Amino acid sequence: MSSPAVTAVVPTHNRPELMRRAVQSVVDQDYAGEIEIIVVFDACTPQAPDVDLPAGRSLRIVANERSRGLAGARNTGIVAASHDYVAFLDDDDHWLPQKLTAQLAAFDQHPETVLVGTAAVFDDGTRQHVRAVPMDLVTHDALLRDRMAGLHSSTFVFRTEALRETLGLVDEDLPGSYGEDYDLLLRSSRIAPIPVVNEPLVNVAWSQSSYFFGKWGAYADGLEYLWREHPGFRQDRRADGRIASQIAFARAAQGERAEARGWVARAVRRDPTQVKAWLALAISLRLISTAPVVSLLQRLGKGI
Repeated sequence: MSSPAVTAVVPTHNRPELMRRAVQSVVDQDYAGEIEIIVVFDACTPQAPDVDLPAGRSLRIVANERSRGLAGARNTGIVAASHDYVAFLDDDDHWLPQKLTAQLAAFDQHPETVLVGTAAVFDDGTRQHVRAVPMDLVTHDALLRDRMAGLHSSTFVFRTEALRETLGLVDEDLPGSYGEDYDLLLRSSRIAPIPVVNEPLVNVAWSQSSYFFGKWGAYADGLEYLWREHPGFRQDRRADGRIASQIAFARAAQGERAEARGWVARAVRRDPTQVKAWLALAISLRLISTAPVVSLLQRLGKGI
């Protein structure tokens, strides 16, 4: 198997110790090819992490000069990338050493694909939850019905040419950059199914330090944008019901009760089995509060 060079893009914002750990996990990859690490500083002062770089590893520090947020920061790194493959890594996550080796082998086996993912371990600060992906080759229709949380953005490796041409860059018009990873999955899977190395090769921080934790308005705005941009949702009753129930929950958690009930009505009309829609209705009617529901779901290793 060949070992083509890879660029790892690490967006960061005022988390130097976490960012250093993320960068070290890239340096420590057992991958035989070259790895370029681009740390993109978003709305903060650039400062190189203190890591030793062995042969075959390089580090570049750049500032995000595009739109503020994850989408603009990722795109800054993609545009600056020197190599044929681009991998994403959030600054509070880290890779296991064998990650890139396994994924580049999958690209050899699937020359038509533009994206390869892995499963992940989600760490809430108290316990770890392994999130496998329910299939080894993920189709567009399957992604409409299930976001497949194991396919976290920190597991993604893309063909650089696809990001710059056929697939396109990260969508910077997404409100607050929320859902940019899901948007990329949906767009990539329209080109070709997404192979998954179904091993937990990424450790994902899943706690109150996460950028979107508790930002229900941004969550709802992002999901509504995706619902509008991807017509496949409206063509599949189950997919439509699922995303409508998530929007309903977020609107209810934000205190936007009338809007929440509108999305509840859509969700249960399309798929009455959507539990989150009924939870959203209860929250909107002030029968239950948001925090205990979210806490319970987190303890079960699930999310909204």
